[in-house]
Amino acid sequence: MTTILLLAAITSLIFSLILHFTNTQEQSIRLLITIISYFAVFVGGFICGGKAKQKGWMIGGATGIIYSFIVFMYEYLGHGLFFTLEQTIFHTCYILTAMMGGVLGVNILSQK
Repeated sequence: MTTILLLAAITSLIFSLILHFTNTQEQSIRLLITIISYFAVFVGGFICGGKAKQKGWMIGGATGIIYSFIVFMYEYLGHGLFFTLEQTIFHTCYILTAMMGGVLGVNILSQK
């Protein structure tokens, strides 16, 4: 989770500086932000799977669920909003991506 949150914080800082100091609009970099978000969740699942050395799909899935839960709590407690259908689909894909990262992490990083 630390890896995911650290990558998210760094990329958020970079993109907020780009949006603030240039004429770039958020709509023009939305796809790039989404790709980087999926990459961060994948890397987090990969690292968790590699450290666990077994059951990567479960560890990666748990990582994705915890990430989605943190985002949901931020939206609900901070803004009083629930997930929309689009956000639910995104977060389901985040969980699946973290699962894939966990499986690959177990298979690549663990020494048998």
